[in-house]
Amino acid sequence: MIFLPLPFVVALLLLILLVFMLRGDEPAKRNWAFLSLVALCALQSVVVGLRWGYDLAALRFALPVLASGVPPLVLASFHSLIRSDERSITGAGWLHATPTIGVLTLVLITPRYIDFALIVEYVGYALALLNLARTGTDALDEARFEGAVAAYRALVIAAFSLCLSALFDLAIMLDFEWTKGANIGLIVSNANMLGLLFIGVTAMVADRARAFPAANAIVNEEPVSVLRDREILDRIDHLLVSQKLARDENLTLSRLARRAGLPARQISTAVNRLAGKNVSQYINDFRIAEACRLLRETDMSVTSAMLESGFQTKSNFNREFRRVTALSPAAWREQSRVERMAG
Repeated sequence: MIFLPLPFVVALLLLILLVFMLRGDEPAKRNWAFLSLVALCALQSVVVGLRWGYDLAALRFALPVLASGVPPLVLASFHSLIRSDERSITGAGWLHATPTIGVLTLVLITPRYIDFALIVEYVGYALALLNLARTGTDALDEARFEGAVAAYRALVIAAFSLCLSALFDLAIMLDFEWTKGANIGLIVSNANMLGLLFIGVTAMVADRARAFPAANAIVNEEPVSVLRDREILDRIDHLLVSQKLARDENLTLSRLARRAGLPARQISTAVNRLAGKNVSQYINDFRIAEACRLLRETDMSVTSAMLESGFQTKSNFNREFRRVTALSPAAWREQSRVERMAG
């Protein structure tokens, strides 16, 4: 019987995810950071399978070098969901090659410190991701409003995955100290299965939340002088109602800010203070209101009302509909009909 190492199965699943992410997207619309991340995770899984499944000791030095490239790519992937002028690492992207260069140096000079270096790197990048997530979903201002919540959750899960990988590296260090590496193959295989698969799935989820590049977008970078939150919110409401902007399934906070001629941060602050919610929920409130109007005044199907109001997935539409109305779309339509007949 042919022996198939578990990491090969993980690599196959990651490659399926990669094909799924590539399918249907034109090259100009692809998020290469997320694609590169999944490809690197798949490659790492293959190398792990060859090293520990078939005992190819020559690959032992390739593994830490590949592993050191994962955290910077995770951070770069989620930074691609942030408008470039809001990124804290702008102009310093080359610094994120330092961990890989450092690990390669350790491989050549002092391999005994590799695991410690990887633990520090993974925990450091996990903290960077959590710092990115501290302001909530509005931090990902280039993510479509419909997918912003899923992208934010993927960000937090990715940070957890990096911490999980760091824990496995710690287990490897302790195994070397206590058993001279007797269990290292089992530890590495399980770390590969859990950590890389988590990262691959979160990359796919976050990638689906990205907005397609806007054609001929004009960015207004002029800061607006002191405006009250109410004036900002009135301007946003006018755009959402008069120009039906809420129906744009590709709408992001960044694009909304450009249309309004306001900094994204001012919009987010105004919505948070006056409406008590994030911008994604605020936009979805408008979409649900439109869906309710269509369900009440027309005979179109629930799916058609969902698409017309700006949603693209039933799961998100149903979740947001219940958040706003406490009912499913079908139940709300039936209740609306009963109320009209009673009136």
